[in-house]
Amino acid sequence: MARLFVMIVAVILGTTTSQFPEFAQQYRQRLGGAIDALREVMTEFEQDAVSENLSVPQAIVRMQGSQDTLVARRGHSMERALRRLQSLSDQRDALAQAGPFARVVVVMGDLDAPLARATFEDFEPAVPVTGEGIASAAGGGLLGLILAWMGVGTVRAARQRRRRTRTI
Repeated sequence: MARLFVMIVAVILGTTTSQFPEFAQQYRQRLGGAIDALREVMTEFEQDAVSENLSVPQAIVRMQGSQDTLVARRGHSMERALRRLQSLSDQRDALAQAGPFARVVVVMGDLDAPLARATFEDFEPAVPVTGEGIASAAGGGLLGLILAWMGVGTVRAARQRRRRTRTI
């Protein structure tokens, strides 16, 4: 029974961890789409700013200082969009420089919360056929084996203590 439990835990954990590279890949696809969308918005904003002989930062400051609350709010949202575009672009560049195994670490280490949430909501598990997927599955399976055997050992030790206590 204990061996069956250990194997089930190993398979479940291995299967779960094998999905990390797939999640990272789907996140990278969404990341590219988000960057494209933000770039389009910022390009239009930059054209508007240039037509007023302003730089993007000058246009944002002007909007933020407006007496019209709608315009001021829009200035703040454009500033957030510009910061997010830079952050997402930096993350994309880090992913491009990372090797296959490091990509998962880069994604998990610097998740954009809205993007990660959307990726998770639409996440579709996949069979890991890449080296990183197989290694991730193997690592998770090994971790599952270790944790399950530790749990089985703890239960066995507790049973032996109870038996000894009863015989005394």
